[in-house]
Amino acid sequence: MKKIPFRQCIAAIMLVILSCSAQKTYKVASPSKNNEVTFSLTKTGQPQYTLTSGGKKVLEPSLMGFEFDGLPKMTDGFRVLSTEKNTVDSTWEQPWGEFKKIKDNHNELTIHLEETGGQKRKMDIIFRVFNDGAGFRYSFPKQPNLNQVKISNELTQFVFPADENVWWIPVHRENSYYESHYRKTAMSKTDTINTPATFETKSGLFLALHEAALTDYASMTLLKGKGNTYTSELVPWADGTKVYAQAPFATPWRTVIVGKKPGDLVTSTLMLNLNEPSKINDTSWIGPSKYIGIWWGMHLEKFSWGQGPKHGATTKITKEYIDFAAKHGLNGVLVEGWNVGWDGDWTADGRAFSFTQPYPDFDIQEITRYGKSKNVRLIGHHETAGAAKHYESQLEDAFKLYNELGVNSVKTGYVNKYLDKKEWHDSQYGVRHYRKVVETAAKYKIMIDNHEPVKGTGLQRTYPNLMSWEGGRGQEYNAWSDDGGNTTDHTVLLPFTRMLSGPMDYTPGNFGFDYKLPQGAKVNTTLAHQLALYVVLFSPLQMASDLPENYEGRREFEFVKQVPCIWSETTVPDAKLAEYTVIARKDWNSSDWYMGAITNKDARRLSVPLNFLEAGKSYKAEIYADGAGADYKTNPYPVTIESKTVTSKTVLEVNLASGGGTAIRFTEVK
Repeated sequence: MKKIPFRQCIAAIMLVILSCSAQKTYKVASPSKNNEVTFSLTKTGQPQYTLTSGGKKVLEPSLMGFEFDGLPKMTDGFRVLSTEKNTVDSTWEQPWGEFKKIKDNHNELTIHLEETGGQKRKMDIIFRVFNDGAGFRYSFPKQPNLNQVKISNELTQFVFPADENVWWIPVHRENSYYESHYRKTAMSKTDTINTPATFETKSGLFLALHEAALTDYASMTLLKGKGNTYTSELVPWADGTKVYAQAPFATPWRTVIVGKKPGDLVTSTLMLNLNEPSKINDTSWIGPSKYIGIWWGMHLEKFSWGQGPKHGATTKITKEYIDFAAKHGLNGVLVEGWNVGWDGDWTADGRAFSFTQPYPDFDIQEITRYGKSKNVRLIGHHETAGAAKHYESQLEDAFKLYNELGVNSVKTGYVNKYLDKKEWHDSQYGVRHYRKVVETAAKYKIMIDNHEPVKGTGLQRTYPNLMSWEGGRGQEYNAWSDDGGNTTDHTVLLPFTRMLSGPMDYTPGNFGFDYKLPQGAKVNTTLAHQLALYVVLFSPLQMASDLPENYEGRREFEFVKQVPCIWSETTVPDAKLAEYTVIARKDWNSSDWYMGAITNKDARRLSVPLNFLEAGKSYKAEIYADGAGADYKTNPYPVTIESKTVTSKTVLEVNLASGGGTAIRFTEVK
């Protein structure tokens, strides 16, 4: 008998041990094969996943699982019962958006898990991998040993291969409405951050972590853990519970957008594709709006919200605004402070608000009649001061009144740290409330512009009457913020951070820069930058935010009047995070294109290829650019307006002043 060398014996034994201990992996790749998710169980039976893109590691093995109040946790001890695969390749059309048609092309892998011991509870994990990233969610089927649950922790990890740089805002520390400046640090310098969170990785890829289809669940934030790890941290109820649920139920999708350049994040449609199709069959009443409002004057203290000699929401003033809107082709006038409840410190207790009773000097029937005669709608306003239950008690009557008066869009507000004095806006409590408002509004054919909201997660696909929301530092900070207003890089960065969650009601269009308030805040842009924001910052409801008198006689106002609010195509010709942004969009209803370019405090010259224009055609480019001597600090007003003929082969030289911008309309030459 031949003797086997000792070393060979050891090697053979090790090979057997390794093969026995190796866990089976399950893979699913994007249709392009570029992005790939790998799922496996650890030695203890805990689910984990990895994500790669173009062969580069995006997420290292990241653990998954749940902890409950009063029930054993579901983190390990699992076995794979079975798996399913599916492929989707379809196209659907939006009633409005940044794209008219959206392609949904993904590969799906469903892992059916069961505990090997104990109560043998079941849990499914579904992965969908797209060419622009991946999404996954947990699903708990109906089963004997899992019924009503109180989730204390969702233990979803996102483990990065390095200490990456991340653009982020804190959770609840500065305010409850996501109204913070984004800051860039290494992951290791963060604690708990909001999503979307945008990463500039050492491998050269750009990533964004967020979620989709947030429905009857707590919002996900990211808690920094050991190493290069974030773990999902759900926003709790006041009693500490994260989520109340009953099987069967599914979590929102956890999403990872992956791009080779910043613009890839902006043009991703992954979040929308992970939401359910519209539940509103007839969307003919849903549409974009360009409007003015009795609003900026209140922030400048020209008007007051409450009654008194400076009350802004009067029949007389509203009719004057309606006349201005009609003269300039705007289709709406937003009026704040029209209803009972604004007197005194309204932020302290929103239960004083009536959403059906106007102040005596606001004749809502006459105003809506007058507006209709001028083809201008009243845009409703419901400030709740966070009194959510009080608002819900009046929802039906309030929306019914607006419906009868022909008011088809409403701006809602929740100016208070908490809802009902104790619950976070982005908790399950808040998610349920905001959903109820949108559903009730749909019943009465009313569109919603939600301020102080829960973050967007693509719900506008399912309820396209949810048009826009704030959820970020808007123009109003430039009137009263004691930190001097929004920084020059704020709007430059928004498309790659906050706006990955959906449209933002930033309220651009400030033409007056000479106001003086005690706080010392100001608009830190040039006038041309304000024009470009109508293209750069997407919202289907766009406001000409300034006082009417600041628009009169200004040729630049023609761009504000012409620029569309919805788009059939969107592209990002060039961008560098927080430095400059160039976005081009095609009109929803014509062959016209529009382009907006903005910069931070640094003046710069950009060479922008116009290859987004249709080849073989000529276009007239009407260009609104920073004029001679323009500077956001010392001289924001100068704007040059010129026209030139361009084609898809043109490389356009764009000069941006400090804090400046350029806005362009491209009209096909027939």
